[in-house]
Amino acid sequence: MQQALGVKVEPAPDEWDRGYNVDFFINVRDRYVGLQIKPAGYAYITQIINELKFQKNTHEKFTAKYGGKVFYVISLKEGKKKVIYNPEVIEEIRKEIERLEKE
Repeated sequence: MQQALGVKVEPAPDEWDRGYNVDFFINVRDRYVGLQIKPAGYAYITQIINELKFQKNTHEKFTAKYGGKVFYVISLKEGKKKVIYNPEVIEEIRKEIERLEKE
């Protein structure tokens, strides 16, 4: 993802993981874009749907405090390599970074 976006992706502090459901972040002019990583697969669909409802509120709080949106990145394992199952999210993240850079 770092290569695709050309930015540094950093692990989120514990308090962000617990308080905002953010696993990783991107710093854009002292504001932050959050990333929530989820595994792909049928076994996780019900869990993800339930979490989406709960996490919507925490993600809105993150955006209010840090300026950037939180994006779900769905991870799928192909052999020993992890790939992004929803690659369209990269363009959405890129647009959010551009928005934050302009403000």
